[in-house]
Amino acid sequence: MSLKRVVITGMGAVSPFGVGVGTLFEALLAGRSAVRSVPELAALGGLRTRVAALVPELDGKEIPRKFRRSMSNMSIFAVLASQEALAQAGLKEAEWQDGRTGVAIGSTIGSTRATEKFFTDFFLDRSLERMKSTLFFQIMNHSCAANVAHTFGISGRLLAPSAACATGCQAVGFAAEAIALGKQERMLCGGADEFHPLTAGTFDVMEAASIGYNDRPQLTPRPFDRRRDGVVCAEGAGILLLESLDAARLRGAPILAEVVGFATLSDPTSIANPSAKAIVTCMRAALDDAGLAPAEVGYVNAHATATEQGDIAEGEAIAALFGDRVPVSSLKGHLGHAMAASGSLELIASVQMLAHGCLIPTRNLEEPDPACGALYHLRHQEAAARPALLKNNFALGGVNSSIVVRSMA
Repeated sequence: MSLKRVVITGMGAVSPFGVGVGTLFEALLAGRSAVRSVPELAALGGLRTRVAALVPELDGKEIPRKFRRSMSNMSIFAVLASQEALAQAGLKEAEWQDGRTGVAIGSTIGSTRATEKFFTDFFLDRSLERMKSTLFFQIMNHSCAANVAHTFGISGRLLAPSAACATGCQAVGFAAEAIALGKQERMLCGGADEFHPLTAGTFDVMEAASIGYNDRPQLTPRPFDRRRDGVVCAEGAGILLLESLDAARLRGAPILAEVVGFATLSDPTSIANPSAKAIVTCMRAALDDAGLAPAEVGYVNAHATATEQGDIAEGEAIAALFGDRVPVSSLKGHLGHAMAASGSLELIASVQMLAHGCLIPTRNLEEPDPACGALYHLRHQEAAARPALLKNNFALGGVNSSIVVRSMA
């Protein structure tokens, strides 16, 4: 079967730096941190972490109420990011509503805040009398995908992958495969998540949340650093519009990059601990899918969440496949870990790096941990030397995903 080439023609972002891809990339170029102290976390008994990276207050009222009433924050983030991606791509309403456009947007779970709000009220008297009919649409696992489709009137296929921290990367990969196979002409894809203290609590219980920098939030997380002490949770949405190269050229769309390879696989050896061997296998499969050798890749955007075991496993894997030749960095030190949105937000930033010819270093990396492998750590901004990059994302449950994109400039 002849596969169609797949390109990126639009991108949209809602990040802890604010709304817009430009806002996100300007902050990354400036080396800023979005991590801050969150007083709300101190109110939870047993929770030790006190930091997070939250989306600044935004006005979701530009979304008509008839759509917005079924949305929690994560769906609002996804809709605003989708709106930006469609606008950049120059896609007309009649085109995204023609049945040839689909949606692949995932989140870790549905809205925890909406769920908490319901049960707090329910357990007062175990009554459903005050339950609003729109609540379920906020807590269902495909809330973001469904709300985006309904807001924009998109009638193509709807996918809502849910693989925790690998979700955003998987959504883009699955969307690219749908287009390559000719099942859809275009796909809005990516991930979205909203912060809740229980998200931070999950990592804290597993001894994987950052707790040593509560009084110095901008010094954490610290990917690959010897003094790293865990994850800092974040929120946001990253949405990309993918379409076939033929369709993009036919309408004269801006082509930002080409998606050339994707792989995702399960590591059944541990549900909690990452495996360097599995990560190597995943990255190699993505490169094979792209038809590229490791030497043709000019940058690796690492998942690297600043956990003890995760950074070591990924670092060892990157070193095994690429040696110390390819520049490597993680954006978690700037953004925190936006869970299901992390893969797509960081991919958007990586595409921007290619477009600007500038690679962004790992923030808070002061003393690289040799246990993470002999890597070419980006410590300062550098020029992008090659047009292809590889993006990693991994998740609890043994989920591995890697995607390869290439500049067409």
